[in-house]
Amino acid sequence: MEIFFGAFTSEWEQRRAALLHELSLGPKRRSSAEDEMKRRLKAMAELGDGGGAGGGSGSRPKMQRAAARPIFAADTRAAEASRSIEARLAAVAQGSQPAVVKMASYGAGARVGAMLNYVSRGGELAVENENGERISSREDLARLRGDWNHLFQNRAESRDIGSFTVEIATAAVSSDEAMHELVRNSLTSAFGDRRYAYTVTRQADGALTVQGAVVLRSGQGERLTGDDKAASIIQARYDASAAAQGVAARFSFQGYGNGVEYGASRLRSLVERHDGNVRDDRGQIVGDDKHAGDLVQKEWRGDLHSRKGRDVMHLIMSARAGTNVEAFENAARDFLAEQFAGHRYVFAMHDPANDPKEEGEGGKRPHVHAHAIITMRSESGDRIETTPHVFREWRATMAEKARAHGIAMEMTDRREFASPPAFTRNQVRPVSSEGRTEHVGTSEAAQGRYDAKRGGRRSLAKAERSREYAIKATQSWEKIALASGDRRVVAYAEQQRDHLTASLSAGQAEASVNVVHADFRSKFRANLVTLQKAEVQGKTPANVDAVTEQQRDPRPEEAERRPDEPAEQAHELTSTVDATNRLQDKLNRDKEAAQRGGETTRTDPAQQHIPRLEELEREELERRERDRDDRDH
Repeated sequence: MEIFFGAFTSEWEQRRAALLHELSLGPKRRSSAEDEMKRRLKAMAELGDGGGAGGGSGSRPKMQRAAARPIFAADTRAAEASRSIEARLAAVAQGSQPAVVKMASYGAGARVGAMLNYVSRGGELAVENENGERISSREDLARLRGDWNHLFQNRAESRDIGSFTVEIATAAVSSDEAMHELVRNSLTSAFGDRRYAYTVTRQADGALTVQGAVVLRSGQGERLTGDDKAASIIQARYDASAAAQGVAARFSFQGYGNGVEYGASRLRSLVERHDGNVRDDRGQIVGDDKHAGDLVQKEWRGDLHSRKGRDVMHLIMSARAGTNVEAFENAARDFLAEQFAGHRYVFAMHDPANDPKEEGEGGKRPHVHAHAIITMRSESGDRIETTPHVFREWRATMAEKARAHGIAMEMTDRREFASPPAFTRNQVRPVSSEGRTEHVGTSEAAQGRYDAKRGGRRSLAKAERSREYAIKATQSWEKIALASGDRRVVAYAEQQRDHLTASLSAGQAEASVNVVHADFRSKFRANLVTLQKAEVQGKTPANVDAVTEQQRDPRPEEAERRPDEPAEQAHELTSTVDATNRLQDKLNRDKEAAQRGGETTRTDPAQQHIPRLEELEREELERRERDRDDRDH
């Protein structure tokens, strides 16, 4: 069967036809079929550039226009690279929306079914695969897992946190604190140095039921499996310990999970069920959701050594509310076909009009968006890279496809707007799905990041390369403001320019303060060490007078450079100087006492050069005074 690829008007149709043709040829002729397809497309593109067989300068036939469009990602990247920053930002100032392509999660092959179930809303929404085929039945969705299996590594997720129960026989304890001490002694005897959190319930007969969560990996690298086998291992360790001599206990596991998210969820559930009466292995109370999240995020995370299989990724492409759904669906289809050629994938549209999931359950989001589940490995064995540079390319390609379908969209960079960095799903947890999903941070730092992003707080990356890029963006906004005749465009460009200018200035001031304090603190630490050594030896260092003078009388030129130093910085400086002065006074008193007792430091060979050094230091101070006077005049 002969297939003419140019007869299809869309890239995804061409790819579908090529794949079907390749499959029909059998495995031995697939590579030759691909070469033939590339040869035909190249010939058709050249024919289109020459005006076609009919000659003339009229519009080319539809099939030739489609074939002449760039199909491979390298062509698209080259075309997008020629789009200047001024052109992109000017379009944004005129109302173009930013391209949003973000990673939701990765998953092992075992999770594909659950991910497909989410994207298809439990089979209620049809999904479309890389060949343009619509899949609407649950049976067909279930078969996808088997169809993709040869592309999976099928690496098992690590078992990071286990849920356990311990039954402690009747124990006579005098107080609640004694009870908790007994419980922690029993748990530590079994778990070793593993971190854990627990709650205790006292039974009518005096027995204790302990429930909790434990990090399955020890500090030495031993990882428990969180099942019956692991329970027998820790039971044997407890029975052999001194704790078992006085109290009998029976250990069991009820389950296990992967990662910080699972651990935080289990711990929060424990806190909720037991009204905050939860403690960790150090006896600290874990009284609410925030403490539970902080414990897992800040203290347990480093002990998990968690790993996940990365066989598929869940990608989300979104647009503003009110964007034409059909046009965006076509743009998403073309984006996936170009960017992930050779990979297996499905995608589905979620728009508020057709989403079967209710708003209170997290559905019917006000903005139109598409979810895609994509295999990380292609049929040829290539794996997808997910670096910041790659995501930038994806946004550029998505914007190009959107514009091709009539949607004003541009690739943007947060450094062009002084926007704060995004928060990740591990840094927050949802608390409300009404309208826009609201979250709370899983730690104080995560909450700050979330508040900054949702509040639109201006922030600038501190890396030198990012600062240079921000300066370039500032200049671009200035050019747009000067060149545009549209008052709204000018106002928007000036606003962004001013935001970037203020952020750059604030960053520069912060960097200067950090440099000054770092220099001062390093010198102070060195001086302090010298003074402490001298105090131990009963000697006064040669440069102590100069040090004291420098700390008591900060250089005038530094004061002139920093006239607006914040009060807290001045307080910190004063506190540091006072500490040095107190230590110096103590050394002076010790030296005077030694001299009154008939001792002298001059007999120490190491002190013979002190008079000359003191003279040189006085001369240096006098020179600085003259230099300051010269500047004042």
